[in-house]
Amino acid sequence: MAGFGHGTRRHPRSRGRTWSRSGPDRATLGIIGAICAVAGFFVLGIILGPVAIVCGWLSMGRTWSGARPVPALVAVVLGAIDTLLAIVWLAGMTTPGAGLL
Repeated sequence: MAGFGHGTRRHPRSRGRTWSRSGPDRATLGIIGAICAVAGFFVLGIILGPVAIVCGWLSMGRTWSGARPVPALVAVVLGAIDTLLAIVWLAGMTTPGAGLL
């Protein structure tokens, strides 16, 4: 009930139930992205590389300006390297005679 002086127009949600925009969820995304980037060097780089890039990008707040947390930047850079190496490896596998020598 919105009556008795407790309207819902000013504050539709209480502060306790809303997610913080710059809190631990961004830090967690940065750490997850960094872990995916490191794991991508060993297994499934073509999948874990882009996942690391996306997690790092979301952790940075989808912008290059402002303060950049270190795990987010590591996730983006290593994820890009993972993806590039995986594409080069896949391109090398498709050349004729790749398995001969």
